[in-house]
Amino acid sequence: MPLDMTDTAEARTLMVSGQLRPGAVTHARLLAAMHALPREAFLPPALADRAYTDANIPLPGGRVLLAPLALAKLVQLADPKAGEKVLLVGAGVGYGAAVVAACGANVTAVEEVEGLLALARSNLARFAPEVRLREGPLAAGVAEGGPFDLVFVEGGFEVLPDALVAAVRPGSGRFVGVRVTARGIGQAEHGERAGADGALILRPGFDCIAPVLPGLGRPRGFAF
Repeated sequence: MPLDMTDTAEARTLMVSGQLRPGAVTHARLLAAMHALPREAFLPPALADRAYTDANIPLPGGRVLLAPLALAKLVQLADPKAGEKVLLVGAGVGYGAAVVAACGANVTAVEEVEGLLALARSNLARFAPEVRLREGPLAAGVAEGGPFDLVFVEGGFEVLPDALVAAVRPGSGRFVGVRVTARGIGQAEHGERAGADGALILRPGFDCIAPVLPGLGRPRGFAF
């Protein structure tokens, strides 16, 4: 049965009080953003009734909309600040980009899957028109506007392409994403580029389930 506006408003309140706050999400602007944004409106209609479940929601192309708590903890780990330039890799349906933008950041998001791009364009035009959405390979990032104060990978990675590392501002830029091991185990990681030409040093955060995004996986060998 489709959710009506009263149902969804109550579902958002329960999401914040029953999932996010007990999960140690305390970032005030983040909580306000996820309470205000209609998560169900970002999904295809057939999936809208799953919007507030505590689970990843499957999307076209093997992608997912991350579970509310997983996304909230990643954004909190990233700590986007007002006025910062953020590159969001893997825009999907646009929900994560809208959440980060509602925290006050200037967001450029990139997506390469045509069906998801169409949804993201429509959703962001309605709920976060300030987000700049770009089409292109996720592994290439976005050349314009970089380097960025924060590179936020909204999903999993096994390897980080040079283009995404280079997009992190030297000296003060930050990175957040979900590293996925060969055994399929995911862990949120965050880090900084130290010094003008420093390497990106990543540190573990918390366990997180997220599929590997296109172009961010290890090359697979041939099977014989």
